[in-house]
Amino acid sequence: MRATVLLAVALSSAGLSSPKHHTVTCDQRAYDYVLSAPKSHDRLPAIMLLHGAGGQASEMVELWAPLAAREHVVLIAPQLPRELAFEQVAPAVFRCVLADAKRLAAVDSDRVYLFGYSMGGYLAYDGAMFDSDVFAAAGVYASTIDPDYYSIVDHAKRKIPIAIFIGDHDRYNPVDGARQTRDFLEQHGFPVHYLEFPGQDHSYSPVGDSVNSDAWHFLSGYRLPH
Repeated sequence: MRATVLLAVALSSAGLSSPKHHTVTCDQRAYDYVLSAPKSHDRLPAIMLLHGAGGQASEMVELWAPLAAREHVVLIAPQLPRELAFEQVAPAVFRCVLADAKRLAAVDSDRVYLFGYSMGGYLAYDGAMFDSDVFAAAGVYASTIDPDYYSIVDHAKRKIPIAIFIGDHDRYNPVDGARQTRDFLEQHGFPVHYLEFPGQDHSYSPVGDSVNSDAWHFLSGYRLPH
């Protein structure tokens, strides 16, 4: 309850409506997500936010609230199960959650983006490749593609643009792995924006404003082609 109240205060101060918690059934399983949308008569861009292991959807919305208010962006943050089996169904769940959010908010389908942190970043790579016709572009912080799973790029219907952010003192996802992911994606024709943060570890919140601002500058430059 306290986290919900703090998030509501943060969004209110940022000029956004209070977040709404919703539940949607995807393939006979219920999934919770947080939705925050500016009031608008126009279709707005949206970002699906994927939290890290042990994190909360509301934390991601809170970190993105100032930018969302400034840029008039819809935020959609599913609560992710910490289960290995979830990876197999994650892209389908993301599509399901997005479809439900579109019933409730004015979302421009050509300008829906994906951003994930740590575990959420890992899943964002999956979502980007399997749903490249749903998300216009994707961004990740503190996550890489393991070489054993490089084959996921074969599922991409388009060369989706991807922004990669990493701290050079990340002991969970070493910077060398991020550079390898960058090089691999570029070699396979994906537009990549890459940024390292000197002295930064795995933590997202200390560099959240900088990451989010830079990520949005990159993501917002793309929309789904027709």
